[in-house]
Amino acid sequence: MKQLADYHIDDQLPGREWCPSHLQLRQYAEASGDFNPIHLDESYAGQAGLGGVVAPGMLTMAQVGVMLTNWIGNRGFLTKFEVRFENVVRPGDRIICSGSVKEKSADSLTCYLQATNNGQHRVLSGWAVISLKR
Repeated sequence: MKQLADYHIDDQLPGREWCPSHLQLRQYAEASGDFNPIHLDESYAGQAGLGGVVAPGMLTMAQVGVMLTNWIGNRGFLTKFEVRFENVVRPGDRIICSGSVKEKSADSLTCYLQATNNGQHRVLSGWAVISLKR
């Protein structure tokens, strides 16, 4: 396995695929306390003009976080993590989480992050700083 310190600018991070389900949205609501009906009630979300339920943005962010922590393992620390939500995610969508190294110093990597819907529309973009263990 490639060590974090061996990564260079423009190297790709190991990606992650995620397909949200209605059950996962319900479980997230129960764990987070976010019972907004746009995430749980098809009729309500439709009347709100969303065309059906949408996944909470923070759940999508969490999937990118899983991608990062799986990659980092115990070889470093996630010290900064910021995202921008750009499009909705719906149950059944195929979300591809990816990233690349954009800056490297002696003790950290700064990574660009994104998640796309079915490989077409970006639903999230952001960045993270990984501090390397010595």
